[in-house]
Amino acid sequence: MTEKIAIFAGGCFWCMVEPFENLQGVRLVRSGYTGGHKDYPTYAEVKAHLTGHTEAVKIWFDDAILTYETLLDLYWQSADPTDAMGQFQDRGDNYRPVIFVNSEEQRLLAEASKDALVQSQRFGDAKIVTKIEVSQPFWEAEEEHQQFYQKNPTLYAREHASRERFFNEHWQEK
Repeated sequence: MTEKIAIFAGGCFWCMVEPFENLQGVRLVRSGYTGGHKDYPTYAEVKAHLTGHTEAVKIWFDDAILTYETLLDLYWQSADPTDAMGQFQDRGDNYRPVIFVNSEEQRLLAEASKDALVQSQRFGDAKIVTKIEVSQPFWEAEEEHQQFYQKNPTLYAREHASRERFFNEHWQEK
C-alpha cells in the first residue's frame, strides 16, 4: 500500500467527510482546521474567525486503489467552486473552498483539474474561485465533529440538503 494524504476545504466539514469516506481505497477521513495562525485551535475559535483557519478534511488513501484525480473529481462535486466566502448556508472565510496540496505532483494535478472545470463551462460565466494552496499544519477537530453524519443523521441531512440540490443542479446529467 502506498498511502497518500489529501486535504480539502469545502465549507462545513460535517458535510465533507461522508462522500470521501465511502470510497474504496480511503483508509481514514478526519475533520479539522488548517491554514490559520494558531496552534491547537478549537471549533469555537475557528467559528468566531479568531484563528484564520478554515474547516477541512484530511483524507488518507491508498493511491494503488484510488487516484488523487478521483478525489479531485469528487471534491468539485462536493463544494461550490464559485463561492469564495463560504459554502451553501455556511458563510465566512473559515468555510472557503481550498485544495491544500502537499507535493508538486498534487499541485499540478489540482491545477489541471481546476483548468478542466473552467474549460467545461459547467458553471457558465461564474468564476471558479477555489484556491490551491500549500498544505499547512492540520489540527484535528474535537471528537464530536468526527463522522458527524453518523452521530447526528437528522442534523446532517438538514445541513447536507443544500449540497444535494447543488449537486443535482450542476452535476446530474440532464
